[in-house]
Amino acid sequence: MVMMMEPRELRQSALTKDTLIQLRDHNMIHRPQHRIGMDRYNIIKEVGNGTFGSVWRAINKLTGKIVTIKKIKRKYYSWDEWINLREVKSLRKMNHPNIVKLKEVIKENNILYFVFEYMECNLYQLIKDRGKLLSETEVRNWCFQVFHALSYMHQNGYFHRDLKLENLLVTKESIKIADFGLIRETCSQPPYTEYVLTHWYRAPEVLLQSST
Repeated sequence: MVMMMEPRELRQSALTKDTLIQLRDHNMIHRPQHRIGMDRYNIIKEVGNGTFGSVWRAINKLTGKIVTIKKIKRKYYSWDEWINLREVKSLRKMNHPNIVKLKEVIKENNILYFVFEYMECNLYQLIKDRGKLLSETEVRNWCFQVFHALSYMHQNGYFHRDLKLENLLVTKESIKIADFGLIRETCSQPPYTEYVLTHWYRAPEVLLQSST
């Protein structure tokens, strides 16, 4: 049984014991598929590994399109546990050309896999491998896109809390904000976690634990 939800809502598939949810594109309904779960993807290579999970480049066997898959290290045993993750909730709500698109979430054997649109590299990698400075036009263009995405995010009641070069993904002329693992709502109440932002990107007052 496949249940169709309202626009921009999730579709839950009950074809197996595992769970697959897919996020809608603009005015696009995801139809039932013969293959569901991670068996629809061929893993190409691992492109990152961190505290919360690993990131792979993969290809969709049905469409031939390349995607990015984030495997979460922590296990989730119930629907409510992971459907209420801030990263999932925020990306369900937000739809912006400069915010990376979450295509679907797959749960197999209590492990979560986030399937994102593919981006070529992050801004840190681009600057490191480039060998020359970015032009003023490039800097101005990318800053405009990032600020535009941040403005949209704040208008929707969220703040990122981990904005850094590694979390800005680039491809051709586009740059997108990614990694919403530490995102919070602007109306959320304390206490907040002490771990905010990677150390090298923290403001001095945060490092010094200023109360003002």
